[in-house]
Amino acid sequence: MGGLTLRRSEWALAVYFFYAAIVAQVLPIQRNVALLTLGLNASIIASYVLLAHVDSLRRRRFFSIVRDWYPTPLLVLAYREMGWFAPSHHSFELEKIWVVWDKFFLNTLGVKGFIECLGPVLPSLLEISYILVYAIPYFSLGVLYAYHHQERVDRFLFPFAVAVLLAYTLFPFFPSEPPRTVFPGQDFPSWTTVFRQLNWKMLGAYGIHTSVFPSAHCSGAFCAAFAMRLALPEKKWVWRFLSVMAVLIATATVYGRYHYLADAAAGLAIAVLAIGFSWFLENRQRSALAVGRLGGG
Repeated sequence: MGGLTLRRSEWALAVYFFYAAIVAQVLPIQRNVALLTLGLNASIIASYVLLAHVDSLRRRRFFSIVRDWYPTPLLVLAYREMGWFAPSHHSFELEKIWVVWDKFFLNTLGVKGFIECLGPVLPSLLEISYILVYAIPYFSLGVLYAYHHQERVDRFLFPFAVAVLLAYTLFPFFPSEPPRTVFPGQDFPSWTTVFRQLNWKMLGAYGIHTSVFPSAHCSGAFCAAFAMRLALPEKKWVWRFLSVMAVLIATATVYGRYHYLADAAAGLAIAVLAIGFSWFLENRQRSALAVGRLGGG
């Protein structure tokens, strides 16, 4: 194991799955679910250690590529796993507070009217953006590969994974349901487009009932833009495009009643924290290397 080194993104995932395994033993959930979580997460952590070990021994391109892309489906698994921790019932106390802020944002400030001023055009754009949130990590990794900067993959993945996983870790502490189910029909979009119908079907089939706070859609989308600016600063169009996407996604979460404004704001705050933490670690590493070179000289 002498040459074994986990990437930062791999550490982030390992810590998260360890945390989830421990939380599963504490929360009032079925014992078989708690044991399943423990076994599954232990297997995931072990798979990372094994993959890193094989990569350190073989040093083949194949294993490096697997390590680049392996985190993306695990982030989906982490989300689904949080659904196992859903409480048996919700009090809706948080939702009653949050919806007041939404009404002010959508109606008093006129955001809903502005979005619908061109008919179904902007509502459709927002719904499409909401659908595309799932493609963001694949798009970002694909861009890094296209520009032949695979060595920068972890520079993107680490803050992105931290932003998404940090949102998930908070779910059990803020049990809540989305406004579309708690307040059916209230402040709903005036346009029911085919894209909205698709989103409703996806959320009905794959959504969880643990929490909507904070929005992992927003934390991931915004941090993807921040992280690509960090990982690929010379290609400004990438992080600018992702920034626009993040704003559209955040707007869609509130306008479409998938999330509350509080969820979106908290998601943005987490993205800022994640990229700030990543930037701090990189600066610290550069400083340590500089001191080492001076000492060696």
